[in-house]
Amino acid sequence: MTVRYFGQNNRLSEATVANGFVFLSGMVPENPHEDAKAQTADVLKQIDHWLAQCGSDKQHILEATIFLTDMTDYAAMNEAWDAWVAPGHAPARACVEAKLANAEWKVEIKVSAVQA
Repeated sequence: MTVRYFGQNNRLSEATVANGFVFLSGMVPENPHEDAKAQTADVLKQIDHWLAQCGSDKQHILEATIFLTDMTDYAAMNEAWDAWVAPGHAPARACVEAKLANAEWKVEIKVSAVQA
């Protein structure tokens, strides 16, 4: 089996692909001073980018795990998510409250998909 690595550094890869499956690392916002909705939109843009690099797209996401630092941001996160998710292709999803590595991050999202 061949495993392909994307956006790799010494610690992690942004994405890996094996046997048609795509695994993304947890994506975190590049705009940490924004609100939860804007941070979520930024993370979803990154997900689109890495899925494309791996020969996939949001219509092929199988599952998503969303980490929020505060569940009071759930509605704001869902506003960005609902505007982004492919109609008729909503993946299996979990959302949990968690302490993230950077105190300014409000959201982190990890997805797995299949190649298109």
